[in-house]
Amino acid sequence: MTQGPASPDPGRDDDPTRRPGEPGGTPDEHPGDGEPELSPSGTDWLTDDEWLDWLSTVAPGDEDEDPENHPGQAARSAKPARGAKTARAPKGSRVPKESRASKAARVPKGTGRVPKGKRRGPGQPGSARRVPGESPGPVGAFATGQVMDTAPGGPVLFGHAEHAAGDDARFAGATDDELTGLICGLDRAEAAACALKHVAVAELIRRSPDDGCALEGPAQMPATWHEFTVAELADALAETRQAADGMLTLAHELEVKLPGTKAAFRSGVLRLAKVEIIARGTVNLTPAEARAVEVLVLGRAGRLTPGGLRSAIATAVIQVAPEKARKRREDAARNARVQRWLEDSGNAALMGRELPPADVLAADQRIHWWATELKKAGLDGDMDQLRALAYMDIMLGRDSSLRAQPEPPAGTGGADGGPDSPGRQTPEDPRDGGPRDGGPRDGGPRDGAPGDGPGSPDPRGTRTPPTPGVIPAGFIGCINLTVTLATLLGLADRPGEIAGLGPVDPALARDLAQAVARNPKTSYCVTVTDQQGHAIGHGCARPEPKNRTRAARPPEPRPPRGHDPPGGHDPPGGPGSGTRPGFTFTASGEDGPPGGYGAWRLSTGISGRPGLLIALDPVALDTCDHRFEARGHDPGVKLRHLAQIRHATCTGPTCRRPSRQCDFEHNIPYEAGGRTCLCNTGPKCRHEHRLKQDPRWKVEQITPGTFRWTAPSGRQYTTEPTRYPI
Repeated sequence: MTQGPASPDPGRDDDPTRRPGEPGGTPDEHPGDGEPELSPSGTDWLTDDEWLDWLSTVAPGDEDEDPENHPGQAARSAKPARGAKTARAPKGSRVPKESRASKAARVPKGTGRVPKGKRRGPGQPGSARRVPGESPGPVGAFATGQVMDTAPGGPVLFGHAEHAAGDDARFAGATDDELTGLICGLDRAEAAACALKHVAVAELIRRSPDDGCALEGPAQMPATWHEFTVAELADALAETRQAADGMLTLAHELEVKLPGTKAAFRSGVLRLAKVEIIARGTVNLTPAEARAVEVLVLGRAGRLTPGGLRSAIATAVIQVAPEKARKRREDAARNARVQRWLEDSGNAALMGRELPPADVLAADQRIHWWATELKKAGLDGDMDQLRALAYMDIMLGRDSSLRAQPEPPAGTGGADGGPDSPGRQTPEDPRDGGPRDGGPRDGGPRDGAPGDGPGSPDPRGTRTPPTPGVIPAGFIGCINLTVTLATLLGLADRPGEIAGLGPVDPALARDLAQAVARNPKTSYCVTVTDQQGHAIGHGCARPEPKNRTRAARPPEPRPPRGHDPPGGHDPPGGPGSGTRPGFTFTASGEDGPPGGYGAWRLSTGISGRPGLLIALDPVALDTCDHRFEARGHDPGVKLRHLAQIRHATCTGPTCRRPSRQCDFEHNIPYEAGGRTCLCNTGPKCRHEHRLKQDPRWKVEQITPGTFRWTAPSGRQYTTEPTRYPI
């Protein structure tokens, strides 16, 4: 099981559809949500007799049969066209002869086998709810909710798909809905075949144990396999030894530690890439701990994108074994490295691995800031290209903004305009405290365009890329760190989350929270969640009035936990500098917002800092009282903020772009009478916004927090509010 770079989109643990019993999950609002989840099974979907029975329905000789009794068979003329080929039973198999009445008794006309599956979200197997009856057409069994649309992967599913393809492999007569269902079915069949291959690899391990290793445990697997088993598998598959070793490792993990994942793999609910995510995430856990993680995630693993699954697994691992998650992070830091390789295009790549999260955030901030400066200087390219250029500028100490500078006119003093030239402010200007600090030219909200006032950039000025003294150490104001209150107060060890990176273990979450608390510009928000992690209340902290400020007393010294805060950029000053903040969260004694969750006082415990007051407003999840509705088209600050808290990412079925980078979109257009309110708005990235406006697509906001997308094929995908760590 090889491990490569993770996807640049860490994703959130966003389940595209709600679970039964969650708020707003009524049968009318969420069709099919009450149906049972696909039960992973290692057995075939049909028995041998039923498989042979199906073969008899597609074999020649029964031309007078009722076509409605054939799974996936279209209503067509009783006699096939001359020369047309039909599927036959495998050579040597015996097809029992049964009368038409006998077959009708076994499979009543118009009644398909009750499928075990249910909808599992966008692009996933069985992505639609079941509907009664059969669908006409040559690929009817793959239509929304029909038997092949929800059946697990296996030979029956593949046989139906092969038959539906036809001689020319053009799927004649298939609707878009049926073709989509067939694609999802083949995805499950492919996963099931891959799973069976890993079952065979596991058997190879049993037959090739390492010297002195006996077969043990319920799976009867040796602890390790023989040294040269890797070479045997690599030679047979014409693969590298690393790839063969990864295959052996994954097969062993599935047998010993991840039986639930193995079953989901065999049924096609999970494809290989997702299985590898689960195996990598649980690699340092015991079999009992790994199975506890499966319980927390497997029920919705098929619905999640790879980024969302990676986030869900990381969160579950931290919940089950927080100390092991911390130790794994600290041990892996000893393997920090920089890698370079040649891309397929002929260009090259450079990447750092196993770096401190705080340093990565600070470096990313610096890269983004310099890319913004290059854009202001007039360089062409999108932000991805400019960030790559900024990355190399910082590494090589060069200034790419000089490429965009015009030639100086004759008679001037040179490229920098001479010592008396007003020039442009350089990155070393001490007035610039970093991005969005209110200083000049930092790309913050108060910055103007070039040339709009004193201190504006002069294209003739000499530029140098940022150095360690340009942007203060740290990343205050540039990240969104989510920590459960119990973890922050030291009452529990639950995972935190950093937007743009993903889940972090509680030790790191506390260290980062204590680091950012030292900066007076840090802002705080408190979100109340339900049992599924959905935001149901939210409040932003404001300083306590001076006339009632109570000076915070430094907390008593705490014994070391054996893992100091990460050095470098975070915390400022390094380990041991100053007093460690001690957070407290108490009732303020004031009345909270009507229908909300009270009023509270948050203290960082830093001497001289005022307390922070937080009033927790309700967040419209299932019903809306329109208390934050705006009168016009544009939302107010609080309305926009609450919409971004409810959905931390784009509301598209598989999109994970942060909501702060998305459009504030009206589901029913404002011009058509739609409200500017939480019950009619949500964040959509520009791509999903344009997709919604395509007349072939339909988007319904069936509750304030739930969106249902209907594709041109008629298939529906539901997205729920963000799930925060709980």
